[in-house]
Amino acid sequence: MGKLLSLLSRDDSNCCAAKSYDVFLDFENAAPTDTEREVYDEVERVLKESEVVLEEIQIYKGANKEIREAIADPSPEVQAKAWSAVLPLVMKLRRCYEHSLELDKIVPKLLGQLVGGKLNPTQHLETQQALVKQLAEILEFVLKFDEYKVSEKYPRLTAS
Repeated sequence: MGKLLSLLSRDDSNCCAAKSYDVFLDFENAAPTDTEREVYDEVERVLKESEVVLEEIQIYKGANKEIREAIADPSPEVQAKAWSAVLPLVMKLRRCYEHSLELDKIVPKLLGQLVGGKLNPTQHLETQQALVKQLAEILEFVLKFDEYKVSEKYPRLTAS
């Protein structure tokens, strides 16, 4: 994958840089070929789920208040209220975890398609633009997820 990405990061202003490649990536019109179709469809399914995961994490609201109340007043009513607030959040976090497992399975397949075979990295970029686009979309998802994760709304574990 490093060779594939290095093609996109060459800098002509550096006299010592290796040869620069001119590769046009048409993300707007990228369509999978017949040989890409199986992996493309599998990745597309995971990417659709990525959109849902991002929406859920964007609207994530913690249950800090309910948890604090349950700690301060461990009565059955307050405990039940806290549990009813926490359980849906646990399910959302579980969904995020399960989605990460799906990504963990699909990324090696996608990269195998993009760097395997007899094509050189430039040919992969030129002929498999639909898969390259999907790789970019996965990277975008990961960056957005991390951005939301470090926001104030996302749950944090504290030592206190």
